Amino acid sequence: MTFDFKDKCVLITGGSRGIGKACAQIFAEAGAQVAITYLSNQAAAQETLSTLAGSSHSAWQLEVQDPIAVEKLMTDFIAKYGRIDILVNNAGIYLEHKILEASYDEWQTNWKQTVDANLTGPANLCYFAGRQMAAQGGGKIINISSRGAFRGEPDHPAYGASKAGLNAMSQSLAQALAPKGVSIHVIAPGFTETDMTASILDSPAGEAIKKQSPFGRVAKPEEVARLVAVYASTGMEFGSGGIIDINGASYLRS
Repeated sequence: MTFDFKDKCVLITGGSRGIGKACAQIFAEAGAQVAITYLSNQAAAQETLSTLAGSSHSAWQLEVQDPIAVEKLMTDFIAKYGRIDILVNNAGIYLEHKILEASYDEWQTNWKQTVDANLTGPANLCYFAGRQMAAQGGGKIINISSRGAFRGEPDHPAYGASKAGLNAMSQSLAQALAPKGVSIHVIAPGFTETDMTASILDSPAGEAIKKQSPFGRVAKPEEVARLVAVYASTGMEFGSGGIIDINGASYLRS
């Protein structure tokens, strides 16, 4: 499977590891100029940059929950590159808060942090990227959702709700931005081998999670990244507003 993103400027949030890192690598291999964001681990971000084909790639620190930080990033980014062709909203958090066990303070804190990181932050990034893309005549926004938006997240309810909200927001913006040549695509992975899921997949529950798929495993980051690249490619614009599952048939919907 080959892609061509020569001369495209790509911004990937949470790009130092997992799905974001795999996306950065596949875009760089296809000729794109790639910028990744990281929360605090600058060393990991620099290590990821060192694996990217080509040159002129960059890493930017971002607290996606902070609207002021988002505005500064996007202002500085556009000032540096002059445009943004593809935005991949990948950064997110997955906090446990069981309704029958969490204190009310824990419940409130986890809901706020999760919604700010997984929904409001991506919405703010879409605001700046969508307006820039509209002004320049087009662009692609790929939002990384989750199987949990449909299947449910009983131990992580804010996560499931935030991803369902991301789906709805993406479809609303797909309608708003299509006349300006901007398409928005949503990819909803099931469990994927990332740092965020490692503790769960390595726990006694890990084998049962893998068996949810008839393939007997969870997704690899590279598999999700290839799907991101497909929908970021020229010619896929009419898929705007769609939500694409990649969960190894572990959860089916129609």
